Amino acid sequence: MAAVERDGMSRHKAAAHFGVAVSTAVGWLARFRRTGSVAPGQMGGHKPRTVSGEHRDWLIERCRARDFTLRGLVAELAERGLTVDYHSVWDFVHAENLSYKKNRSRQRTGSPGHCTP
Repeated sequence: MAAVERDGMSRHKAAAHFGVAVSTAVGWLARFRRTGSVAPGQMGGHKPRTVSGEHRDWLIERCRARDFTLRGLVAELAERGLTVDYHSVWDFVHAENLSYKKNRSRQRTGSPGHCTP
């Protein structure tokens, strides 16, 4: 930044001099002028869960009460006024250990080659 700001070097020449891409030099200078620093911004961070409060309590009870599909839960939550996507419900169900595995009586029938005589 000093080469451009203090010494008057162009961004293209500074990029060539320091061995970085011109776009990198332009980006760093823009960040420096905007924030006064070339330190990177925060990446990621905490994002609050979409399913919380009364919806969380309802969803836990609903999952424990009877079988469910994730798409079905998305639709039921929409009926209750909470618009969420499939992935949000998947994350919630797995974080709360509410998922279940199908047992033998619930499995689909296989091909005839899978039968045991």
